[in-house]
Amino acid sequence: MKITEHITSLSEEGRLLAAAAEQAGTGAAVPTCPGWQIRHLLRHTGMVHRWAAAFVTEGHTTYHPDNGEPALDGTELLDWFREGHRHLVRSLEDAPADLECWTFLPAPSPLAFWSRRQLHETTVHRVDAESALGGPLTSVAADRAADGIDELLTGFHARPKSRVRSGTARTLRIRAVDTDATWNVRISNEPPQAVRSSSTAHGPDTPERTKDADCELSGTAEGLYLTLWNRLPLTAVTLRGDRSVARLWTDNAAVI
Repeated sequence: MKITEHITSLSEEGRLLAAAAEQAGTGAAVPTCPGWQIRHLLRHTGMVHRWAAAFVTEGHTTYHPDNGEPALDGTELLDWFREGHRHLVRSLEDAPADLECWTFLPAPSPLAFWSRRQLHETTVHRVDAESALGGPLTSVAADRAADGIDELLTGFHARPKSRVRSGTARTLRIRAVDTDATWNVRISNEPPQAVRSSSTAHGPDTPERTKDADCELSGTAEGLYLTLWNRLPLTAVTLRGDRSVARLWTDNAAVI
């Protein structure tokens, strides 16, 4: 996806999040984030938006902490969230292509990093807000979902802080049936190593295709995206092979 597409989608996702939060009410429980209510979701995501925008607008080249979450609630909290979201979108739209600032995952440029990261941050939390309503979720396009899977597997969990580890080396395959994307994730005592390849490289869709992987999760890119972010259960995708390998992921891969 291009930077402009990330920013356009970020703008829409933030509006959807706010609309769902307003409809649910700030006291509503968020099933996908046990212990959270909508007020916690808005405070957290709004804080992250302002934190990210500060790097873009102020050009910090080293890590800077966030300013914390506000003690706001109700309409005042919703207004604060919407204001911060709009500021983030404008900041990314107005940023120069050669922006220099701190990032924490590999990316072609800082602007590419922050537009992508904030899109997926906001999309996942939009799903959280909609889950509080108990109805259907707004769909995520296959190419965008695959992009989010790639960021999670090759970015977040390639970092030393990933808790997805195994004393015995295991391989988890992730296959998006509505795209040409497959990821082979090697899980060991070290941070997971994910390699993306073409689905066609692994042959036809048969149970035997897992012979070079201990476990395979397959499904739509959207289903896999939300499952890997622990927003849908494993039953939302097709599992072949050793279920305990999939549990290594779902039990240890949480990212708020």
